[in-house]
Amino acid sequence: MTRILVIEDNDDLAFGLRNNLEIEGYEVAVAPNGEDGLSQAIDDPPDLVILDLMLPKMDGYRVLHSLREQEFTNPVLILTARGEETDKVRGLKLGADDYVTKPFGVLELLARVEALLRRSVSGVAEENAKGILQFGSIEIDQSARTVERGGEEVALTPKEYDLLIALFGRDGAVASRVDLMKEVWGYQAAVLSRTVDTHIAELRRKIESDPATPVHILTVRKVGYRLQA
Repeated sequence: MTRILVIEDNDDLAFGLRNNLEIEGYEVAVAPNGEDGLSQAIDDPPDLVILDLMLPKMDGYRVLHSLREQEFTNPVLILTARGEETDKVRGLKLGADDYVTKPFGVLELLARVEALLRRSVSGVAEENAKGILQFGSIEIDQSARTVERGGEEVALTPKEYDLLIALFGRDGAVASRVDLMKEVWGYQAAVLSRTVDTHIAELRRKIESDPATPVHILTVRKVGYRLQA
């Protein structure tokens, strides 16, 4: 059974989330603060984490940063009352896979959860069946989901890795933002206007020699992005 960890300090909201997720057939655990949530996620990794940002003991940003530092690669969905663009971008940079702002519709949240889990499961199956990809000084080991630049490992978040694979798979053709949202995040609507752009910027920072003048991940004005080997 698919396991979800909800890290949320609002008892009523946590109860509602647990109830709705269990109705959909998920096994759900709840942590009331950041420290307990981090401990549970590391000790017994769930298939997906729903993470509030405003938490006692340890805020959601620190939880997310710690999870990714300890190589937790499963999806993390940020759920918070913070709706500012800077909060969204910060969460995405730290490795969040999606972002839902309170108040939210239950059906929307369930759709996001399903999309993230679907991408996570299918992605692992696909990568395990594939081998090494290369362009420039970049080497991608798909079976291990690792990336090296000039022989040095590059620490990509799960969605940065998926985005890189999506671009590589187009053999230099242009991918629109909507196409990338659908392929990498699992839904068509670009509900987070800067999701793709933020992840592209982070990819460039990590794999380009000069991110300000990229030679591999190129912008196609008013269309999207393409990868040049």
